[in-house]
Amino acid sequence: MSGWTHVASSTPLSLARSFAFGLLQAAVLLAVAPLLRGVIKKMKAAFQTRQGPPLLQGYYDLAKLLRKEPVRSETASWVFVAGPRIYFATAVAATMLVPVLFAGAPLEQAGGILVLVGLLALGRFTLAIASLDTGSPFGGMGGSREMTVAALAEPALMLGLFTVALWAGSLNLGDLVRTTAQRGPSGHPSELLAAAALFIVLLAEAGRVPVDNPATHLELTMIHEAMVLEYAGPDLALVEWASALKELLFMTLLVNLFLPLGLAASAAPGAIAVSGALYAGKVFFLAVAVTLVESTNAKLRFFRVPELMALSLGLGFLALAIRFL
Repeated sequence: MSGWTHVASSTPLSLARSFAFGLLQAAVLLAVAPLLRGVIKKMKAAFQTRQGPPLLQGYYDLAKLLRKEPVRSETASWVFVAGPRIYFATAVAATMLVPVLFAGAPLEQAGGILVLVGLLALGRFTLAIASLDTGSPFGGMGGSREMTVAALAEPALMLGLFTVALWAGSLNLGDLVRTTAQRGPSGHPSELLAAAALFIVLLAEAGRVPVDNPATHLELTMIHEAMVLEYAGPDLALVEWASALKELLFMTLLVNLFLPLGLAASAAPGAIAVSGALYAGKVFFLAVAVTLVESTNAKLRFFRVPELMALSLGLGFLALAIRFL
């Protein structure tokens, strides 16, 4: 990738230009994220021989929520109000650290794997604290469940990312993608195990079956939905938009870390078009995999979720151990 001249770590771009490019990338991902959820819902409905909602239903829901007035409990403090905004801001900031169409991230010099995981953890923690602010029993239940799943998913996420980092000798996501793009996918057992571990983490972080069911409001099974049950209007829109963005972000990590084919090495329109088409195809393939898992599995009872996350943690540990050996 010696021809890389746009956002690589050695490029003498000004901080302002890098930040502007990061905002542009975040805006594009924000625009695409609701469509991804619509595609998954449409495919899931097709598997169940239903018509399903329109592909643009996510945009309609966001527009409806943004037009409504916020409804907040009289006992809620500034913590409740700040929760969705910090959750949304951390998700947007995380997109600037991840390579999408180029073999580099706009703000990759601001931090690597540790900063990315820290940003996502901060958003999750803030939303969990906000769910406790109103004193709602559902909020407390959802917050405790969310943090339990996070405590099991984050170590698996770190192990999977560290396995890939050993190939590049760096924690910088741009270096990881550029190194993998140079040598190509190897099919090494450590890579396959790390990819499987991160796929399970994707299901957990996105609140997908078998960990959670984004379509349910049954109090005995809710995790993420229980946390945001007290939100309405623009507050709920921010939470739902950030959740969709996080799901797209984890898919982007998976496809670009393990299959970085066609990433643009320059800002030429042709290179960007090819990279965008390949990126859309890779994300669509992963969305099909998520749909297949959701359509062929039932939601696990909550006390069985740690067993699934332990499997993810074990796969990540094996991947790291095999890479060392």
